Amino acid sequence: MSAPQIQRISILPFGMVNCHLIIQGQNCIVVDTGLPGSAGKIIRALKRHGLDQSHIRLVVITHAHVDHAGSAAALRELSGAPIAGHDGDLAYYQQKQQMHFCSTGWFGRLFLRTGLILQPYQPFTPDILLSGDDTLDLNCYGITGLLKPTPGHTAGSLSVELPSRDAMVGDLLASGILLGGLLRTGHAIRPPFEDNALVVAQQLQNLLDAGVERFYMGHGGPLPAQEVAAHVRRLHVVAQPACCQH
Repeated sequence: MSAPQIQRISILPFGMVNCHLIIQGQNCIVVDTGLPGSAGKIIRALKRHGLDQSHIRLVVITHAHVDHAGSAAALRELSGAPIAGHDGDLAYYQQKQQMHFCSTGWFGRLFLRTGLILQPYQPFTPDILLSGDDTLDLNCYGITGLLKPTPGHTAGSLSVELPSRDAMVGDLLASGILLGGLLRTGHAIRPPFEDNALVVAQQLQNLLDAGVERFYMGHGGPLPAQEVAAHVRRLHVVAQPACCQH
């Protein structure tokens, strides 16, 4: 069996908002779905690799922010593939509760004032709902890998870990100036919002200890392990305990 291949889809230019495809043979898992209206862009990316929506076996949502979960329901309707999520973010997937946002700096505070992160999206209930420390073996969806809880950015954040020593970590970290961008793309930064930086640091360290060498994320990246390790050290220096409560 061939090894899984990762393909980044830039939902917004310069890697400002990313989704990812994990392709292994004729099987594909979509990791995050971008903003509302992004499903067509994901299908077009599949076609560039000789695939279509019928090859999607699973849609993974790393967390419930609109730029990651915004097109999940639409992509499920197009493909028939189940959605996997974590019950820590369930009320937000279902749009029964508005998410809180703990800003990590001036950009997060400014971004929150624009209201963009607060826009609604089509609600959905994941077909596969992880709870607590539950993991999901992705082999049954044709991809060699593991879906695992990695809270800290949100309570229900998830990451995908592959045997190639790659991981897709959503918004556990970001890179570049502001988000993604053209400058300092190889430098790890905190995302605009983060529930608990110390928990994020521990989750990133766990992935490093597991041997992950490349980190793919929702904004910017990918980043090598040494840069992520440096970011973990910075988090322990500058971060406070949980900045807000659910």
